Amino acid sequence: MPDPRQPAELLLAAASGDQSAWNGLEARFGPRMWAVARACGLNEPDAADAVQGAWLRLLEHLHDIRDPAGVGAWLATTTRREALLLIKKAKPGPAPFDVTHDPDPESAVLEADGNRMLWKTVSTLEEPCRSLLTLVASDLGSRQVAVRLGLPVGSVGPTRARCLAKLRTLISLQETVQ
Repeated sequence: MPDPRQPAELLLAAASGDQSAWNGLEARFGPRMWAVARACGLNEPDAADAVQGAWLRLLEHLHDIRDPAGVGAWLATTTRREALLLIKKAKPGPAPFDVTHDPDPESAVLEADGNRMLWKTVSTLEEPCRSLLTLVASDLGSRQVAVRLGLPVGSVGPTRARCLAKLRTLISLQETVQ
C-alpha cells in the first residue's frame, strides 16, 4: 500500500531520519526516475547509476530544496542531469546505450535517436500530460497513475488519449519541419 503522505511530508520526514518516508519517496518517484534515465538512452546498469546518483543528490540537498512539494519534479530533473553526465563521460568501450537487443548498429542508433526525440517531445508537454505519459511508460496501471497524479481513475484513459493526440501532433510537426 502506497504511503498516503504528500511528497512534502515525506521529504520532511525523510530529512528527520524516517526510513518509511524514504521508502515512500522511492515507491512514489522511483519508477519515474527509472523512466527518465532510460528515456535518455541509458542501458540498465547506467540507468541504475543515474537513479542512484539522483538519490544521493537528494540526500546531499535534503534541507536545501525550496519547494518540498515539488520533490518529484526535482528528482526527475536531477535524474536527467545525472544521466546526461554519464553519457557525456562515456569513453570508448561499452556504449551507454542499450544496443544488446539488436546486433545491427545502425538500427540501434536510429532507435536510440528516436527514443531521445520522443522523450524530448514528451518533456515539452504541459502537465498532466508529461507526468501521465511518463507514468504510463513505466508500466503502471490506471489506478496507480490516477493515485500518483490525483486524478479520478475513470479520467486516466481519456486524459491519456488526449495527451497522446497532442504528442502525435507535436511529432508530426517535427517530422514536417525536418
